[in-house]
Amino acid sequence: MSATSTATAPSGSTVAAGAPARHRRLPRWAPLAVFAAALVVVVVLDLLFSLNVALYVLYTVALGTLGLYLLSRVVEGGRRAKDRLVTCLVYSAFGLAMIPLVSLVFEVVRRGAERFDGTFFTWSMVGVIGEGGGAYHAIFGTLVVTALTTVISVPIGLMTAIYLVEYGRGRLRRAITFLVDVMTGIPSIVAGLFAVALFTLIFGPGIRLGIMGAVALSVLMIPVVVRSSEEVLKLVPNELREASYALGVPKWRTIVKVVVPTAIAGLGTGVTLAVARVVGETAPLLITLGLTAGTNFDPLDGRMATLPVYAYYQLTQPGVPPEYAIDRAWTAALLLIILVMGLNLVARLISRFFAPKTSR
Repeated sequence: MSATSTATAPSGSTVAAGAPARHRRLPRWAPLAVFAAALVVVVVLDLLFSLNVALYVLYTVALGTLGLYLLSRVVEGGRRAKDRLVTCLVYSAFGLAMIPLVSLVFEVVRRGAERFDGTFFTWSMVGVIGEGGGAYHAIFGTLVVTALTTVISVPIGLMTAIYLVEYGRGRLRRAITFLVDVMTGIPSIVAGLFAVALFTLIFGPGIRLGIMGAVALSVLMIPVVVRSSEEVLKLVPNELREASYALGVPKWRTIVKVVVPTAIAGLGTGVTLAVARVVGETAPLLITLGLTAGTNFDPLDGRMATLPVYAYYQLTQPGVPPEYAIDRAWTAALLLIILVMGLNLVARLISRFFAPKTSR
C-alpha cells in the first residue's frame, strides 16, 4: 500500500506532491522584464535594418505581448495567459489612441507659444502686412457669436427637452426625437448653407452678418442641448414629481421648482459641453461671416471675424513672407484648444459643485 505525500501550499492548504501547480504566478516584474527584452531585440533589429520611431514602438509592443503570452501560458496556464493577452491589447489600444492626441497638443503648444504674447491679444490685422498683428478682433468676434448662439439655443433646446420628458406623448414625441437625432448628425456646412439661404430670402444676396453665424451654429447646438437635457431630466426621480403633485402643486410649477433645480447640475454641464462643441466650428462661419481685418462687435452690422476663420485664412492665405501668418494661425489654434479645455473644466466644476446633495 503506497503512501501519498502531501505538501503545504503558501496559503496553508495541502496539495498532492505530483499534482500540477495550478496557482503559480509570474512575479510582478515579469511583464516589464519581457517588454525590456523585446526592446533589446528591437534595438538589435535597428542595427540591421535602421528602424524609425514608429516601427520601434510597434515591434516592441508586438514582441513583448507575444513573449508575455507565451511565458504566461507555460507558467500560469492558458486562462491566465489569455487574460494577460487581452490586457496588453487594451493598453496598446489606449496608447494608440493617445499618440495623435499627445502629438497634436505638443505641436500646437510648441508652434503656438511663439506668438502667445500681449500683441496677439491687443492688436487686430488692420494695416498689418507680414510681421506683427494679432487676433483681438477675432477673439471678441468669437465671444459675441458664441454668446448669441447660446442665447438662441439654450431656451429652445431646454424647452424642447422639457416637452419631450414631461408632456410629449405618441407620434409627435417620436417625430421630434427622430428630427433631433437627424440634426445631431448633419454636416456643419449644411447649417451654414441653411443660414445663408434664410438671410438671402430676407435681405437679398451677398449679406454677411454676425447673427447669420449665430443662427448657423444654433442649428448645430440645439440638438446637443436637447439630447443632453433630455437624458438629465429623465434621471430626476418620479417620486419628487408625485410628492409635489400630492401637495396640489400644478405641473408647470413642479417643473420649475422641483424638476429643473434637481437637474440643474446636469443641465449646466450639458449646455457647457454644447458650447464647447460649436466654439471651434469653421465651415458654417466661413460662408456666413466671411473675414474682416477690423473690429466689429455688432452682430447686426456687417462682417465679423472669429478665431476659427482667422486661423483658416492665416494658414491658407499667409501672404509674403508666409511664416508670420502661419505663426498667428498656430497661436489661434492654441487659443481655441485652451477655450475648449476651459469649457470642459467648467462643465466638470458645475457637475461637482451644483449636484444635489443626497447625504448629510
